[in-house]
Amino acid sequence: MPNSQNVHKIQERLKVNAFKLESLLEITKAINSNVPQEKLFGLYEIILKKQLNIGKLLLYANTGKWNEIIRYGLRGRKIYFDVQKDLLSIQEIKYVTNKSEYAPFDIIIPVFHKKQALAYVLIGDFDEEQIAISPSIKHLPFIQTLTNLIFVAVENKRLAKESIKQQAIKKELDLAREVQEMLFPDSLNITPHLNVAAKYLPHHQVGGDYYDFFKLNDKEFALCIADVSGKGVSAALLMSNFQANLRALIQTTKSLTELVHQLNLKVLHAAKGDRFITFFMGIYNVKTKELNYINAAHLPPIIVNEGVSEILKVSCTGLGMLDELGKVIEGKVVLKKDSLIFLYTDGINELINEKGDYFSSKHLNEFVLKHHQLAPELLNDLLLKSLYRFKGKKSIADDITMLSCKVN
Repeated sequence: MPNSQNVHKIQERLKVNAFKLESLLEITKAINSNVPQEKLFGLYEIILKKQLNIGKLLLYANTGKWNEIIRYGLRGRKIYFDVQKDLLSIQEIKYVTNKSEYAPFDIIIPVFHKKQALAYVLIGDFDEEQIAISPSIKHLPFIQTLTNLIFVAVENKRLAKESIKQQAIKKELDLAREVQEMLFPDSLNITPHLNVAAKYLPHHQVGGDYYDFFKLNDKEFALCIADVSGKGVSAALLMSNFQANLRALIQTTKSLTELVHQLNLKVLHAAKGDRFITFFMGIYNVKTKELNYINAAHLPPIIVNEGVSEILKVSCTGLGMLDELGKVIEGKVVLKKDSLIFLYTDGINELINEKGDYFSSKHLNEFVLKHHQLAPELLNDLLLKSLYRFKGKKSIADDITMLSCKVN
């Protein structure tokens, strides 16, 4: 028959096993009840500190980035580790022998899920004056299981939140694209006086680029381009509001100067100071051959007139930047037959290649001058191919919009 000492050991072992099972059940219930992760970490600390008598513990976890989650038993000692540098190379449980490196800890437990490091548990409780086996050694399999259970749950919860966030972002971008696509004209007005073509290449984060070309009366045509700061639905909606105001005001205002003052007030009211719009508009008179234009901080269009390239530098403050635009100057240029007007947004001149070089306005000016005799649609297509060759494998960082207009 077993003696009383053996019976006591068996009873103690059963008691410990029952406690471990109850702890796992408690943690599982907490996870299924979707309790805050701070509460999970609190339960974890209580189990290790008060029930398993783990004397020292330092816990790092990857909750989007590496953070220290739990620290106790270090008696104010300033012990910190750089997870990337000091711990990430540890793939299996490490029994510390080099006290100078990981002191005062005895064991380092890495927690992985699908080959991704989720946490590192550093424990130390060995008392050299005691003959008994260290609690951290006795309970190591349980500590592993418990830590893995908690941090896999935390990671799954984080990934679920990230998935929901990404779905929301996708819906927002889809909506922004729909709004933006409605801004662009279905087709550019056909006129014997002007040959117009446009290209729009959206970035995956929808911005607020806008271009337009329309007839004002029997002798005047308007062409414009604009770009709102920022991305997403709010940018697209602001540009939609801007387009509606532009189309309404252009019919009632007496000059381009008055138009931009009115538009500035509209943008201020709609954006409430959070965003602004750069804007260029030109009105071409088929009788006088004059292009009257105004530029509110947009990239200056390129004119090629009788084989000579010119930049329309006249400009004023962007719309929505200030309560008052200040001094506004209108520009005027006479366009000869076969002259080219090229409008664009900063997705072109800020395009970067694999070497880190920008396409640049200078490069663009040279390209337009070299190919200005092409029909607008062919010019746009050739430029787009050139941009793709230039960027190589580098991704596009912004929307690319261009509008070419040739005088017949």
